Amino acid sequence: MNSSFQDEIKSLYQIIIDTWNNRDAEGMAAQFAVQGVQIGFDGSKVIGREEILSHLEPIFENHPTAPFITKVKDIRALGAEAAILHAIAGMIPPEKTEIEPSVNAHQTLVAVKKNNAWQIELFQNTPAQFHGRPELVEQMTNELNQLIK
Repeated sequence: MNSSFQDEIKSLYQIIIDTWNNRDAEGMAAQFAVQGVQIGFDGSKVIGREEILSHLEPIFENHPTAPFITKVKDIRALGAEAAILHAIAGMIPPEKTEIEPSVNAHQTLVAVKKNNAWQIELFQNTPAQFHGRPELVEQMTNELNQLIK
């Protein structure tokens, strides 16, 4: 896979993170394919741009969402016009300065290229609590804390 391909996928992922961090429901929903799927940290599954938008708007309007701190771990081609990205993510709650380990997550993005533009077919945010293995939670938190500027 060439670096341009990886840069394009990483850029799409960064847009989704930036739109979350900027509480921009419309911008976030626009990155998805028409029938794209978003699976949230709590297991909520929403399908399609319109449903994603109506799911995100009240979240951003009614909750002080924490920004993501992320690190891309892997990007793989699934053909010439499809890719999967794996990342780890943490959040710094409002009024805090450090990552809250209880909301660490693995993020998975599946992207496809349609009409010469990359779109998200799936974005999934899965809790990374590593039940019974607190050292792995600590390791992930430490890795993410190194990214805080």
